[in-house]
Amino acid sequence: MIVPSLSREDIALIRKDTPGVGQVIHFNNAGTGLAPAPVLDAVKRHLDLEATIGGYEAAAAEKAALDTFYTAIAALVGSKPREIAYIENATRAWDMAFYGIDFREGDRIVTGRAEYVSNYVALLQMKRRKGIEIDLVDDDESGQIDLAALKAAITPRTRLVALTHVPTFSGLINPAEEVGSIARAAGILYLLDACQSAGQIPLNVREIGCHMLSGTGRKYLRGPRGTGFLYVSDAVLDQLEPPFIDLQSANWIDEDNYELVPHAQRFETWERYVAGQVGLGVAAAYAIGFGMERIGNRICALGAQLRSELSALPAVTVHDKGRRKGGIVTFALDGEAPVETKARLARSGINVSVSSASSARIDLPQRNLDAVVRASLHAFNSEDEIERFVKVLGD
Repeated sequence: MIVPSLSREDIALIRKDTPGVGQVIHFNNAGTGLAPAPVLDAVKRHLDLEATIGGYEAAAAEKAALDTFYTAIAALVGSKPREIAYIENATRAWDMAFYGIDFREGDRIVTGRAEYVSNYVALLQMKRRKGIEIDLVDDDESGQIDLAALKAAITPRTRLVALTHVPTFSGLINPAEEVGSIARAAGILYLLDACQSAGQIPLNVREIGCHMLSGTGRKYLRGPRGTGFLYVSDAVLDQLEPPFIDLQSANWIDEDNYELVPHAQRFETWERYVAGQVGLGVAAAYAIGFGMERIGNRICALGAQLRSELSALPAVTVHDKGRRKGGIVTFALDGEAPVETKARLARSGINVSVSSASSARIDLPQRNLDAVVRASLHAFNSEDEIERFVKVLGD
């Protein structure tokens, strides 16, 4: 069944709900999305409650809103609420899963060139600490992870496939489901970084086949900064040992014993940004209310339009890759450094970002790129904003 994109009425409502619309042209949603009014209201309301009756008391009074976070994120990724943990950001969520694996010397990890710098340096640390080996799989001719090479890289010593679903430095959407099929057939753990895909495209962990998935609130979900989440499948929960625990993640049985809680909250800490958890639950529910398939169609269509119009400018080179592309568009102008392009657009009230080789050492240098401009669109962006963007860029 073909799922339609958002209707004009839906787009108008989303734009009306976004206070930043009309203030700036925000093409930096892969950095931080503009939060919708219901999210802002929920966070402010909880902070006001904390200031009025106290932080502990506000958390107790808003327990239903806190619990909504688990049900909303579970609905977003196709899991059970007990398989969701609230973490302070996507990097720490990924870390809690990765460092929870009991690696041994000689174990191997398979990954691709789309991996985030924070993830890859963690792989290098584990190589230095435990003596594991990293098998870096190249891209295929389209620019996505080479599935045949990935399958060939798996050995009896392979413990983990670590994949970034949507990298920050190209328009690529990696074939997460196909990678899941390969990992499942080999019987190995599969960790998916979804920090750019959560809120941008539909996710279903059962269809993807990943055992662990990390995500953030601040990007395409349009939630508060300082919020994130981790999915851990019940099937592998007891194969992971949280790298640290506290009274949230474990029960103190007696003087010499404790036991981990029997669900994914064993990866949480007791102290957290409570208003942020409330806000992230609202953000996930807001996206689900419009339908992630429809939101994803809208974002991908805007990305395709921007790529097409940029490609028509003689001085612009688009640097996106992959068979499937999303709402992140990367490019460079002849004779103008990406940081200069970003500054020039900012003077016209347009937000973009820059991805540099220092954060993509296994990708951009391979393509002889020092940096690229990154424009990342969301459903509240408009075709008129794209036209203005292209005009300013061309000028």
